[in-house]
Amino acid sequence: MQPLDGVRVLDLSNVLAGPFCAYYLARLGAEVIKVENPKGGDLARSLGADPAMAAQLQGLSFVAVNAGKQSVALDLKTPEGREALLRLVDRSDVLLESFRPGVMARLGLGSDELRTRNPRLIYCAISGFGQDGPWRDRPAYDQIVQGLSGAMSVTGDAETAPLRAGFPMADTIGGLNAATAISAALVRQQKTGEGEFIDVSMLESTLAAMGWVVSNHLNGGVDPKPIGNQNFTAAPSGTFETADGPINIAANEQRQFEALCDVLGMPELKTDLRFAQRQARKDHRAELNAEVERGLSSDSASNWEGRLNAAGVPCGQVLSVPRILAEEQVIGRGFIETIGGATSKAEPLRVTRPGFRLGTPFAEPTLPPVLGADTERWLAELDLVTQEDAA
Repeated sequence: MQPLDGVRVLDLSNVLAGPFCAYYLARLGAEVIKVENPKGGDLARSLGADPAMAAQLQGLSFVAVNAGKQSVALDLKTPEGREALLRLVDRSDVLLESFRPGVMARLGLGSDELRTRNPRLIYCAISGFGQDGPWRDRPAYDQIVQGLSGAMSVTGDAETAPLRAGFPMADTIGGLNAATAISAALVRQQKTGEGEFIDVSMLESTLAAMGWVVSNHLNGGVDPKPIGNQNFTAAPSGTFETADGPINIAANEQRQFEALCDVLGMPELKTDLRFAQRQARKDHRAELNAEVERGLSSDSASNWEGRLNAAGVPCGQVLSVPRILAEEQVIGRGFIETIGGATSKAEPLRVTRPGFRLGTPFAEPTLPPVLGADTERWLAELDLVTQEDAA
């Protein structure tokens, strides 16, 4: 058994934050029914690096977070579509949506209406800014939230900031927050039979993930500044150049700094008054970084990685995505999984599993659903028929 076996989730969300949440729930054993607009479905179906797959509404962006789900195509603007959803709600534990605040209520499908009908229902709404406040009706995409949250203001350095993260960070963090909240609500639901309304703000999710930066401002009066690839809590800690490329070193503790000096063959740095103590190293970060890079210039990043880690100094090369995905650390732990089933691609599709393992292995992921693949089956299950069937 998977932890969420027996849990049914209606996923009305679109693109990334909600689908990422529902993907985690599906991999944990939940039955996830993706409710989509019949006219094209989830926008992510048309996104991704393979135009042919996108044309088939199986874009690679969609593949990434929709394996293992079902698809029911309903037009919620019609009475028939709303009735079908209401009957699905009667049989479900969770409903997840990512419409702008108020959209579901205007359709007669808001949290109050649905939870009156099914008091056990956990209703999770993901939006850019939350269900209330002066920004509630503003459109929100990942980059907009990255900018408004302050995350871009502290990413990069004095020359490059503001800089967005290289992946949809706000969407992803929002989805993880939603999955956490839903999992907690499911525990209480199983104990008490009570449902819940969950209001996930991508803005607040991102700010919450910036806890150290926010705390330093709120409680220390610090105006956060971008410092590039350096760690604002310690020095030398950041990205450094070697003879053939960059390496990250995190000599955050006194013993790690001293071990770094020894491995570099620069023991005199340990007693240099500019670097001898933690705060002094932060105050003289630029000078210290120059000394460290002078020592690193004599060898390759790969060789330094081995020598420094062996000495207890945390470090690692700066790898590309293809490079890390080819490493035995990733391959050997089964992080990349092959999806069962045939597609139009010559090679099988692959996805990443959740970023954790359980004692019970995850079930093999199945192909993301074709748009509306499960509609007829569910309409029959719900004692509903389409107009074509009635004719």
